[in-house]
Amino acid sequence: MGAFFGTFFLLLATGVPIALALGVGGMFYLYLSGNGGIILALPQRMMAGVDQFILLTIPLFLLAGMLMNVGGITNRIVTFARAMVGHRPGGMSSVTVISSGFFAGISGSATAEASALGSILIPAMRKQGIPAPYAAALVGVSSIMGPIIPPSITMIIYGVLSGTSIGQLFIAGVLPGILLAVSLLIYAGWRARRDGFPVTPKMGWAERRAATIRTLPALVLPLIIVVGIKAGIFTPTEAAAVAVVYALMVGFAYRDLTLSRVWDALIATTLVSSSILFITAMASIVAFVFTLEQVPVTIASAVLEISDDPVVVLLLLNLVLLVLGMFLEPISILILTMPILLQFAGIIGMDPVQFGVMVVLNVVIGMATPPVGILLFIVCAASGERLIPVSKEAMPLIGICLFVLLLVATVPAVSLFLPHAMVPVR
Repeated sequence: MGAFFGTFFLLLATGVPIALALGVGGMFYLYLSGNGGIILALPQRMMAGVDQFILLTIPLFLLAGMLMNVGGITNRIVTFARAMVGHRPGGMSSVTVISSGFFAGISGSATAEASALGSILIPAMRKQGIPAPYAAALVGVSSIMGPIIPPSITMIIYGVLSGTSIGQLFIAGVLPGILLAVSLLIYAGWRARRDGFPVTPKMGWAERRAATIRTLPALVLPLIIVVGIKAGIFTPTEAAAVAVVYALMVGFAYRDLTLSRVWDALIATTLVSSSILFITAMASIVAFVFTLEQVPVTIASAVLEISDDPVVVLLLLNLVLLVLGMFLEPISILILTMPILLQFAGIIGMDPVQFGVMVVLNVVIGMATPPVGILLFIVCAASGERLIPVSKEAMPLIGICLFVLLLVATVPAVSLFLPHAMVPVR
C-alpha cells in the first residue's frame, strides 16, 4: 500500500485535485501489484459508485440552499438574528453564532456557510469594534454547525457509504448542533463582557415582527425536512425535492428570485455537485484497492495490538479523524476511510447513528483546526487577516467544539434522544 499512499500524497503536494489523486493512486498501485488488467473494469466500478438513487439528494439539497442564498435569505437571517440578540451582551458576535445556526439548516455545508456569512458578518463585527481576528475565527468555527444541523451533505455521504439511515442521522444531528450553538453563545457573551464589546441598538417590536415574518419561511425548512422524513411523509430524496420546490415558492413569493438568479443557482449547484460525485466515483477505485488488500482488517488488527480497550480505540480514532480533517474535505475522508471506520465501529460497539454523528463532527472540527483547516483560510480571505492571529483566536472555540464532541462520543443520549423520541407515524 506504500505505492498508493506515496503516489496519492505526491500528487496532492503538486496541486493535483484530490479526486484525480485518489483515482491515479489506485490505478498506479494496481499496475505495480500485477493487477493491471483490473484497470479495464474500473470505469464500471466508478459508475456503480455514483449509481445510487439516494445520491440525488446531494444536488437537490445543494440547489435548495443556493436558491435560498441567491434569494437574499442570508441577509434576512442576519437581520433576524440582530433583531433577536443584537442588543444583548455579545452584540454582533452573538448574532454571528445565531446566524450560523439558522444558515446551517439551509446550506448543509461548512465551507458555503463560512463563505456566505464571512463576507457579511466579519465587516459588520469589525465596524462595531470587535477585533477582526476574533470575528473571523468566530465565523469559521461557527460554520462547523453547517454539516451537523440538517440537512447535511456530509451525513448523506456517510449514510450512503455505511448503510445508516439518513433520516436518523439528520435527526441525531439536531441536539449536538444546538449544544454547539449554545456553548459558542456562552463564550461569545463572556468574551464580549470581558473585552467590553458594544451592542447594537435594540430594535422596536415592529422591526422585530417584520424581520421575523421575512425570515420565518427559511427557518421552517429544516423542520419540514426532519418532521417529514421521520413521519414517513417522504423519503430523504423526496425531502430534497420538496426543499427545492419550497425554496422556489418562497423566493418568488417574496420577489427575491428572478430567472437569472435561478440560473446562477443552477450553475453553482452543477459545479459543486459534479465535483462531489466525481470524487465519489474516483474513490470507488480506492475502496476496491482497500478491499483487495484487506486494508481495513489489517489496520484494525494493528490497533488491537496496541490496545483492545474500546476507550483507547475510540480515542485513537478521534485523533486520526481530527488530523485528517485538517488536510482533506470531509467527503473525501469518509470515502477514503469508510471501510476502516466500519471495522472500528464493530470494535467499539457504538450505535451506528451515534457513531455517524461522531465521525461527521470529528472531520468538520478538523476543517477549522489550526494550522491548516480550510475554514480558517476562507475566513482569512474574507477578512484580510493573517492566519496566525485568527488561529490563536480560534483555539478556545475549538476547545468548546471538542467538548461537545466528547459528549457525543461518550453520552449516547446527546445524539440518540431525538431519534428514539420521534416515533414514526403509521
